[in-house]
Amino acid sequence: MKLFKGALIYDGTGSEAFRGDVLVDNDIILKVDKEIEPEDGWEVVELDGLSLSSGFIDAHSHNDWFAIKENTGKYFEPFIRQGITSFVTGNCGLSAVGFDSQSEYADKVGGGLFSFSGTTGVYPTVSEFFAAIDSNTPCNIAVLAGHCTARASVAGYESRPLTGEERGRMLGLMEDALKEGACGLSLGLMYEPGIYAGIEELKDVARLCEKYDRPMTVHPRACSAVSMTYPLLGRPHLLRALDELVEIASGTRMKLHYSHAIFVGRRSFRCKDELLSVFRDLKEKGVDIGFDIYSELLGVSVITVVLPGWYQALSPEKKRHWFNKLKLNVLIKATIQLLGFGWDDIQIAYIGPGYEQYEGKSVAQIAKEMGKSCLDAYLDLCEMSDFKGRVNMGPYSTPEIVSELSRDEKCLYMTDAWVEDYGVQNPAIYDCFPKFLKFSLCGAGDTMPNTIRKMTGAVADRFSLKNRGYIKPGYYADITIFNESKLRNGEPDQGHSFGIEKVYINGVQVLDGDVLDHKAIKSSGRALKG
Repeated sequence: MKLFKGALIYDGTGSEAFRGDVLVDNDIILKVDKEIEPEDGWEVVELDGLSLSSGFIDAHSHNDWFAIKENTGKYFEPFIRQGITSFVTGNCGLSAVGFDSQSEYADKVGGGLFSFSGTTGVYPTVSEFFAAIDSNTPCNIAVLAGHCTARASVAGYESRPLTGEERGRMLGLMEDALKEGACGLSLGLMYEPGIYAGIEELKDVARLCEKYDRPMTVHPRACSAVSMTYPLLGRPHLLRALDELVEIASGTRMKLHYSHAIFVGRRSFRCKDELLSVFRDLKEKGVDIGFDIYSELLGVSVITVVLPGWYQALSPEKKRHWFNKLKLNVLIKATIQLLGFGWDDIQIAYIGPGYEQYEGKSVAQIAKEMGKSCLDAYLDLCEMSDFKGRVNMGPYSTPEIVSELSRDEKCLYMTDAWVEDYGVQNPAIYDCFPKFLKFSLCGAGDTMPNTIRKMTGAVADRFSLKNRGYIKPGYYADITIFNESKLRNGEPDQGHSFGIEKVYINGVQVLDGDVLDHKAIKSSGRALKG
């Protein structure tokens, strides 16, 4: 038995915190009360007024790809230092599960962002994946089955509608994943091959989610006022992409979850009010709408994210044809003007071995060094990386927008981050969740009870994670202990835990101050079946 005494307890319901004790038997919370008298043989953890909650759950992650790495510890360590114990993975259509491994297109799975390099194996079904990671990875992992993943394994990256037979196979893969415990399905409509999917194909995916009462998370076709997805003039592209989701969800009672509510480019910020208005309308019409945000003002994506779909579908020779380059140049120049976002806002995070000199520099800076136009330099960087490079981009939001969104009842919190082997890291891997706590404590976010709920119980409810997310008897002992004074008055430090004092995963202590138990995290995590 392990007894946590004298904690300020946030139980995950959104109720006010209370002083009390928590009794844990191995991996299960046995009792929660204002006062529990210890018995002989019990381990007593004196918390002296520190705060205690359920372990934080990252609502939008890609760590399914890293839960099967040969050395998982380094990929999860910074998240554990944030107090995160569980992840909803497989987002943006790019899951590591739900595909035909025998397909001639199996190498297309991952969308250029992720691959099976350095993994313990390839686990195409949810059952195989869960068997591989259960008690064999640091944190708890739930997984969404990705539309991009299933589509790629059926038809590769071809820019065309699927045949009836292909659509049937793709939907079969996704339905099998739901039957085996996937917590939902995900769309990535800005990534290949999701960008090639038409509305009827996406409605088929939505019907599966409605059938199994699971959420459909969506990375929309555009997250900015202007993009390469639609004609430049007219309704802001972010809102046109939202119109597509409204069409998909209309007349249903499905769980629709909008991934990373961001506004790429300064002129996109004005779309925020209408986005929230559409969300309210959908909720009133019976759609179970939700969204998630991170605390950072920038994001990470593939280097090709600003390229239009028609250009990405061209052969290498046609990509360099003068007419296609001219067309692309005109479109991008107009986009920069209309978006309030330019080449100096795109930072190269990684190109590949031998190109480290470009890491941390903007495309504008690199173009100046090369003596080329920004577009030519950018296309060179794309080619150097085999169109698989990585960029950090911003601004995606403002502190004021993050503050407003964080207070919305439909909002959940996430990182959308992963540890890369090379290049510039996304800062969200270090301090994204503690920043939300700091915002709350300093009056810039939601109340503390609501903030804790949005990173614990509300995520568990949304994705049907059984017996997770709450400090209640019978629930698993995922526990994060934090110091509110250090969070309120401290500053994020990538080298140390920021306000997080102790972390337990399934009853096993994995973090004590700055000390991570590397032996314990080898097997502390579980597969979370939806």
